[in-house]
Amino acid sequence: MSSSALLERGSSAVAPFSGAIPGYQAGSVPAGSPATANWCVLPRCSVEFEKTSNGCKIHCRCDDEVARGTLQNLCRMLADGLCSCCCTWNGIQCCQCNLTQGNCKCEYTKDGCCISCSSGDKACAAMIQKCCECLQQCCESGCACYICFNNTPVCCGTSA
Repeated sequence: MSSSALLERGSSAVAPFSGAIPGYQAGSVPAGSPATANWCVLPRCSVEFEKTSNGCKIHCRCDDEVARGTLQNLCRMLADGLCSCCCTWNGIQCCQCNLTQGNCKCEYTKDGCCISCSSGDKACAAMIQKCCECLQQCCESGCACYICFNNTPVCCGTSA
């Protein structure tokens, strides 16, 4: 498995319908050209969701050293803000969880990072736990999960 994945970040003037850009292959477009403006390379990780008593933990683990460093640098730059997870099946979004009910913190581990989302409010903690269950089920069923901070993806992965 490759240690990174190419992700289209949405529509642009070149590709207004957020589909593939006709005639372009990843890596064949010069850097800085308008056709590459909405593409980014994400570290590919194995993702695990763990329910906790007051929320959940998301473990992102990268086998590749470069992917792990990229993940940790992206988290370092973006981690203070909204944490969200998007699951896709065959490239189509099937689940989106915005973990706004609690406080999310990112800690670096030897193989990636651990994102803890928790709340002191019982109802909010229960919502976070249900989001965790949904995301875990999607990943176990074969979906790809994109983990984002402030709507910017920091990694993508599936269950180990």
